[in-house]
Amino acid sequence: GGLGDVLGGLPPAMAANGHRVMTVSPRYDQYKDAWDTSVLVDIEVGGRVETVRFFHCYKRGVDRVFVDHPLFLERVWGETGSKIYGPRTGMDYTDNQFRFSLLCQAALEAPRVLNSNSNKYFSGPYGDDVVFIANDWHTALLPCYLKTIYKPKGIYKNAKVAFCIHNIAYQGRFPSSDFSLLDLPDNLKGSFDFIDGYHKPVKGRKINWMKAGILESDRVVTVSPYYAQELVSGEDKGVELDNIIRKTGITGIVNGMDVQEWNPATDKYLDIKYDNTTVLDAKPLLKEALQAEVGLPVDRNIPVIGFIGRLEE
Repeated sequence: GGLGDVLGGLPPAMAANGHRVMTVSPRYDQYKDAWDTSVLVDIEVGGRVETVRFFHCYKRGVDRVFVDHPLFLERVWGETGSKIYGPRTGMDYTDNQFRFSLLCQAALEAPRVLNSNSNKYFSGPYGDDVVFIANDWHTALLPCYLKTIYKPKGIYKNAKVAFCIHNIAYQGRFPSSDFSLLDLPDNLKGSFDFIDGYHKPVKGRKINWMKAGILESDRVVTVSPYYAQELVSGEDKGVELDNIIRKTGITGIVNGMDVQEWNPATDKYLDIKYDNTTVLDAKPLLKEALQAEVGLPVDRNIPVIGFIGRLEE
C-alpha cells in the first residue's frame, strides 16, 4: 500500500540528499538480499525477555534492516495466508501489541548496535544523534520508550521523533487493562487513555497507540497538505483524534514519487518501454495488451481508466 511505497521511495531520496538513512521493519520473509548480521539484542516485552536478531542489506544508499523474531515469520510462513495484522478484516492477532512493541524497541537499538560500513561516506554505528520517523500506530511506542527508557540514562539526548500518519482509520485501540503489558510508567497512561462509542475491541475505556504516538513525538506529519486539513476538520474525518491533532499541530507533506521505480523507459513490468518521444506509439499497444490480459474488448480507441484507492467498509 501507500506506506510500502513511501518506505520504498522516500529513504533513497533522502540518501541522495546526503543523509545517512536506515529503515527498520519486521522480517516477515527470507528476503533474498538480506543477510544475518549475527547481532542479537535482548528486549523486555510484556514482562519477559525476547531475543531479536538483525538482518541487513544495503540498497540505493539505504541500510535496510529487518528485525528477526519467530512471531514475525510465523504470521506469514504459517497458515495465515500471509496476513500481517489479523486473520481477517476487522480482526487483530492477539499478539499484535507484543509484536509491535518488539519492533519499536528493536528500532531504538538498531542505530546503536549495528556496525554498518556499506556506505563510503559513513561507517560504524549511527550513534545517538538521529531522527526517528515513526510510521502509523505500529510504531507509536517508539517515542514513549525513547522518553522513558533511553533519555533518563543520557542516551539519545538529542534524538527527535517525527510521527507520520498514513491512515488515521487504524489507531491501535486495545483494552485499557493492556497498558500494563507495554512496560511503560504510569505517568504515560494519560497519553494512551481513550474513550469512544464503539464496543470493539472492548466496551468503554481503551488505550490508543496512535494517540500516544501523536502526543509523545516532537512533530506530527502526514502524507499531503489536504489530508492534514481533513484530519483536523472534524471527528468523522479525524476518526476521533481530531482534537488531539489540533492540540499538537500537523504538517502535510505531499507523498513524492520514486522516479527510478516508476520510469516507463526502464520499467521491467512494461512489455514496451517508452519515453516522451515514443509515448504516443507505445501507449495504444500497451492498452491493447492490458485489455487482452484482463479480458476486455481489445480496442485502442476505448478509454481505459485506472483508479487507485481504498476498498473499505
